[in-house]
Amino acid sequence: MKKLAKLLMLVVPFGLGAFASTAQQVIVEKPQPKKIEVTGSAEQEVLPDEIYVSVTLREYFKDKDNKNKVDIMTLEKQLQKGVEEAGIVKENFTVGNINGYREWFGKKKPTIFLESKNYVIKVSNLYKIDGIIAKVDDKGVASTNIERFEYSKIEQLRKEIKIKALQAAKDKAKYLLEGIGEQLGDALEIYEIDNGYSPTPMYSNMMMKSARVESADAMPESTIDVQKIKVRYEMKTVFRIK
Repeated sequence: MKKLAKLLMLVVPFGLGAFASTAQQVIVEKPQPKKIEVTGSAEQEVLPDEIYVSVTLREYFKDKDNKNKVDIMTLEKQLQKGVEEAGIVKENFTVGNINGYREWFGKKKPTIFLESKNYVIKVSNLYKIDGIIAKVDDKGVASTNIERFEYSKIEQLRKEIKIKALQAAKDKAKYLLEGIGEQLGDALEIYEIDNGYSPTPMYSNMMMKSARVESADAMPESTIDVQKIKVRYEMKTVFRIK
């Protein structure tokens, strides 16, 4: 009898342990909530307010026999005067690069050295650029072009557009559910679709000192501005259905 009792004492704990182990392996799956997934979008166009214009000046000779050279400092002073008269602060008028080259004549060694200098002018619009360039001797202007343009409040604009895209997604989900007699619940997941923006300088009839004029005052100011920057974002959102 005592042996039987000891055997039962050993078997019962083992059985309880096996039962507990089996109970732990039972996973009760909760029913998945009803949900709807939608994508909302928003976009906005703004004019760039930071335009970087590159101007390259180059020394030249007034006479055909390479005499009476107009040096780079003379040209620079002319450009600087135009910048000051346009009301542009010194911080927005900088030197970008300096180059120089020698001219060869047949088999002779180079005897003539001409310097060129690149400047970057930061403006809020393009209206004054033509007038600035017109202050410089026409032959001294080698090239002008727009390097890049930006919008100073782009980060704030991005935030606003993302919020609008999220609100558009919510509105879409709401009217879709109302169409089938359902109600919109809480947001379960939110995904940002990064479209970003890649603005390209676009301008038409921009008079960038392409022809010689008799006087600086004869150079009209351009009234054509760059193309607007378009910023667009999409937000994918998952909502619970009540």
